[in-house]
Amino acid sequence: MTAVQRDSTLGTVHLVGGGPGAWDLITVRGMRALQRADVILTDHLGPVGELDMLCDASAKEIIDVAKLPYERQTSQERINELLVEHARRGQEVVRLKGGDPYVFGRGFEEYEYCLRHGIPCEVVPGVTSAVSVPALAGVPLTQRGMVHSFHVVSGHLPPGDPRSEVNWPALARSGGTIVVIMGVRQAGAIAHALIDAALAPATPCVIVQEGSTESQRVVRCDLGGLAEAMRDNDVRSPAVYVIGEVAGLSADQPWG
Repeated sequence: MTAVQRDSTLGTVHLVGGGPGAWDLITVRGMRALQRADVILTDHLGPVGELDMLCDASAKEIIDVAKLPYERQTSQERINELLVEHARRGQEVVRLKGGDPYVFGRGFEEYEYCLRHGIPCEVVPGVTSAVSVPALAGVPLTQRGMVHSFHVVSGHLPPGDPRSEVNWPALARSGGTIVVIMGVRQAGAIAHALIDAALAPATPCVIVQEGSTESQRVVRCDLGGLAEAMRDNDVRSPAVYVIGEVAGLSADQPWG
């Protein structure tokens, strides 16, 4: 069998998880990919504002392809096209995404598109905000003797929306910690759905806005007061919230 030779005129696409926001929470492999890049396609999350800490950003072509919630959007189709266009010019391309490329990041769609068009593609995993942001706020998603599972769900669609693939009643009965990302706007509807499915209104909750950054804020409440806490504290995206008994733990209130 003859080995398939890679086209030496092609560049490579690197799907890099940038982590939850702080520049020094990216992986070493991700940083090195940024340093080698000719072109960087950025989201609005991850270490976008601190690229100079990771590479010589002035020597790179930076393309903003952010999808802002309920605001300006760059279509996924156009992002895919840009990755291939630049790689076909022989450029090293980094698609810098917040968190991890494969956790609600559409990374696999971009990976598959590149391969279908003959472009080499590397995935560089990142630190997902679903786990790291609660940890930075002092909340363990699992705790020995308290809970043995956790569930990460996207909250961008309300319960009952025919497009939603989240089984909220099953989550309410699971006994595990529930972590919601992209769910600020739907917090009230999510809380109602969980309570209707028999999760106690007194279940502890923690909301973390802009986790890992200098603007990080932590708000504690219970499930019944989740929507009110969001409103009264003017919580905005990006924010992660945790629902479950572990949300009642904190460093100043030791457990056990």
